[in-house]
Order: sequence, then C-alpha cells, then structure tokens
Amino acid sequence: MSGTLPANGARDERIRRLALKIDVDTLRGTLEGVPRLTALLQRLRARATFYFSVGPDHTGRALRRVFRRGFLGKVRRTSVLEHYGWKTLLYGTLLPGPHIGRYAAALMRAVRDAGFEVGLHSYDHVRWQDGVARADESWTEAEFERGVAAFTAVFGHPPDSHAAAGWQLNPHVLALESRYRFRYASDTRGKAPYLPEMHGVMGECAQLPTTLPTLDEVIGVDGNSAEDAVNVLLAATASRPPMSHVFTLHAELEGQRLLPQFERLLTGWMSQGFELVAMRDLFEHLQVNHLRRHEIDLDQVPGRSGTLAIQGRWLTRAVGA
Repeated sequence: MSGTLPANGARDERIRRLALKIDVDTLRGTLEGVPRLTALLQRLRARATFYFSVGPDHTGRALRRVFRRGFLGKVRRTSVLEHYGWKTLLYGTLLPGPHIGRYAAALMRAVRDAGFEVGLHSYDHVRWQDGVARADESWTEAEFERGVAAFTAVFGHPPDSHAAAGWQLNPHVLALESRYRFRYASDTRGKAPYLPEMHGVMGECAQLPTTLPTLDEVIGVDGNSAEDAVNVLLAATASRPPMSHVFTLHAELEGQRLLPQFERLLTGWMSQGFELVAMRDLFEHLQVNHLRRHEIDLDQVPGRSGTLAIQGRWLTRAVGA
C-alpha cells in the first residue's frame, strides 16, 4: 500500500484533490445549468459529481423562510430572483411544481453517460430542507425512500451516495444511509472525512463534508463582488495543507450567471496544483477503517441562514489506528 495513513484516513500521496460537488435543486437548474456545467468541465477535463433532486420542484415554498434570521440578507446579496427567475419562484405556490425526474430524465442520464458521477440530493428539496431536522423516523424514511425510488426510475439503478439538501439531516438519515449501503455521503460541513454519530446513532456511511465556503456565502459579505469571492476562495486553498477539499456549487448559480467566475475558480485551482475530481475519487483514496468518528452538531455558517449539520467533536480514535 502506497503512502502513509494520517488520522483523517486519507493516503498521503502528495496529490492535491479538490472534489466538485454539484447540487441540482430545481428544474431550471437541471435543464439550463447542468448542460453548461458539463460543457465547461469537459473542456477543462475536470471530473465532478452531480447530486440531483428527482421529485417535484417546490422552490416557491422556500419563501416561507423569509422570517428566518439571515434569509433576507442572503436574498439581497445573491440576487435570488436573477438566478432562479419568477417562474421557478412560483413553483409549489401559484404554479404547480413540475416533477424534475419525469421532465429531465433523459438529460440526467446523459450526464451519467458522459462519465460524470451522479448521486441523490433529494426528492422534494424544499420539503427536505425545511422539514428533516425536526422530522420523526416515519417521515424521514418515507421521504428518503421516495428519493431512492425516483432516482432509480431515472437511472435504472439506485444511488450509492447522498448529499442532504441544505446540509440538513437527523439521526434517522444516518441509519438509512447505512441500511441502503451507501458508499459515502456529503451531508455536512467540516474539515476532513469521518464516520458520523448523531444523538446516539452511529452511521457506517463515511461523511465527506464540504470543506470550503460556497460562492454565494462569500458574495456580498464585506462588499465582496463575485470576482472578489473567487479571490477569497483561491486564497483559502493557496497554502499547501490540507491535501484535499470538497467544494459545493449549485447548477442554479455557477451553472448560470456565475459561470464565468466558476471557470476562473477552476483554472485558479488547477494552477495551484489541484486535480479536480468527483466525490468517488476522494472516497476511493480513503481507508474507511482508519477514519475517526465525529459527532454531528448543528451550527451556523457565515453567509448562510439557519443552522447546518456540522462536523463536531472527535469521539473515538480511528478503528485501524
């Protein structure tokens, strides 16, 4: 076996890897943002993982978050209307929510057939993001299984990885990911891969957390423009350690109005020596039995409203340490 095994379970191969985790939340993001992103990634010969929402697009119902602390600030900073459009913002309220998996199945399969990894983001993105943190086992299981079934209907095979919508989950999600034998998940924010524990439930599905801020979390903060946000992110990855990162982007943002900034970000990371990879590439370079177990906490992240699932304190030594 090449390389040593640091505490985070990753082989020390002196290769810098940056995994691109693409969350696809809406029908518009699927139909318009995804093709633009795949074209850019193919041109740069970069890999990535597309996490698809596969059920009804009820984006308009997200406006109920208007009373959540920080939500209006984010709306003003990131020009939500410009990114999503009026039609999408009315889905699930004045307009019926179209079923993304039925409207866009052929396009989703084309992404997979082009060699990109695909995974499950959600069934109903807004319903999951707004409901799962307080949901019981029955609600969580039903919503999770709807997502697995709809994903399977689109791709002809079940998903083997999951990225929870809005970085929202509960302990039942960890149990479901283990039951369905998902290879790994990216449900949380954190610093390094780990095995999760939440309220006494020990998940056996490795967590590959998002390690970097998203562009929309940086834009508008301290007066940052979109170009400034690119510089902030490049500065965050300029130093040598750590050897790997996970960056989350959205088909509705980087796949549309922020596409030029995203391209500059990618070329900047390539200049820093990063290999741009899919989530499975990171996972395949882990030794899962050497991962430490960490508690999952709920906390705030600068630039984003509400609380998110966060990699918390270290609970145990790595199994193989």
